[in-house]
Amino acid sequence: MSAVTYKVSGMTCAHCERSVSEEVSELPGVREVSATAATGLVTVTADGPLDDEAVRAAVDEAGYDLVGRV
Repeated sequence: MSAVTYKVSGMTCAHCERSVSEEVSELPGVREVSATAATGLVTVTADGPLDDEAVRAAVDEAGYDLVGRV
């Protein structure tokens, strides 16, 4: 298991958190996603290493911008 925290810009509310969490949770191997609009942080727990570009694409699909790993 691995956990990675990302900084995401544009999240402002609980709906934003849900949107990002739902998109990222669909990635293969992802077990848990915790998004917090107040800090802009998204922590992803997965079975193995995460593909940052796949996470970026999922965040983009939700309508937000992945700034990078924290």
